[in-house]
Amino acid sequence: MMQRFIELGEGYSDLYELLELARSNQHRLQHMIALHTIIDSKEHTSLVVVLKPTNPGKFQALYICREGIPNPNAIPNKRFELFSQMANDLGKQIIELSVKPSTIFHEKQLYYQYLIGILRLNHYLLPLQ
Repeated sequence: MMQRFIELGEGYSDLYELLELARSNQHRLQHMIALHTIIDSKEHTSLVVVLKPTNPGKFQALYICREGIPNPNAIPNKRFELFSQMANDLGKQIIELSVKPSTIFHEKQLYYQYLIGILRLNHYLLPLQ
């Protein structure tokens, strides 16, 4: 099983692509996730759409808009409302987790490995096989 984050951007206009990915792949949609963090004493949120693994191939895509959206618990915003409305329309609960910011990792790939580890530990992703 290969699990990989695919970064779309930081959640400005690319948020609409994330929402369209969820809508057009609703038969494969596994989770919708909000990852909250703090960068330079400002609260940010990453939005993630997790699809079920492909068959064949066992590839699981995790599409992310990384740390560009204000944390909706601190500052309500339209972008998170759109994500929340999509989750509601598709019958999904948004999983909310607090994580370390990507800025403390030397490489983005290390940050994504860290997130995959957290998602596996919380049983949102299948373990290594």
